[in-house]
Amino acid sequence: MNLAGRVAVITGGASGIGAATARRFVAEGASVLLADIDLPRATRLVGELGETAAAIACDVADESQVEAAIHHALDRFGRLDCLFNNAGFSDFSGRIAQTDLAEFDRTFAVLLRGVVAGMKHAAPVMVEQGSGSIINTASVAGLRAGLGTHLYSTAKAAVIHLTTSVAMELGRKGVRVNCICPGVIATPLLGKARGLDADAAEAAIPESRTVLAALQPVPRAGLPEDIAAAAAWLASDDASFVNGHALVVDGGLTGGEPWGRFGRALFPSR
Repeated sequence: MNLAGRVAVITGGASGIGAATARRFVAEGASVLLADIDLPRATRLVGELGETAAAIACDVADESQVEAAIHHALDRFGRLDCLFNNAGFSDFSGRIAQTDLAEFDRTFAVLLRGVVAGMKHAAPVMVEQGSGSIINTASVAGLRAGLGTHLYSTAKAAVIHLTTSVAMELGRKGVRVNCICPGVIATPLLGKARGLDADAAEAAIPESRTVLAALQPVPRAGLPEDIAAAAAWLASDDASFVNGHALVVDGGLTGGEPWGRFGRALFPSR
């Protein structure tokens, strides 16, 4: 139980990666606050997790709600050891000429501004304790072009650089700041990007797993539990010398063409 006695705030904790991380953290002995815009879904998950979990409504685009979530965790559990800035969504922007700037504002408010707000309000608490781990959800789309929409990719690239920048400030104060760059993960986010509601997006996950299995060298879909395992490691003392790092968890997606496919295209007779 590497996280025994730790307290974590997980934004976007009601479903997908956030929910899997909440389950993993509780299994490893942590107490968690699920901060999510979908409070009913978060409350149902708290019922599953038990008394070491709590929920609060939180739209990370609203700084006051992020601040309230941090204070709620302190009031409920007495400390803050980990902030997982995970809340997000997939924007629907297309070609640059068709970009809706109102959608730009909303995308950056959630994916980037929300991360800034989380770190802003968690950092003083952790610095005073002399310890803490901040984990931000970035994406392989922030590392490679063509793996996401223009707005999503740019916001995630900013999260990666912001992570490194803040890590340089807080590391000497005992607070580590890292990010995780997931590949394509089978979560409700994929269904929501297709316009499905929350329940339908959840129901579409098995279909997504089948489709995603062929995208990377590891021949299976990426799962929320894969990212949860990475987050649990970064939150633990096992990662005490890891700071300012972008941890790629993508089954090899960003490594290049799967071995053999490029060769078969060049030399089809071999």
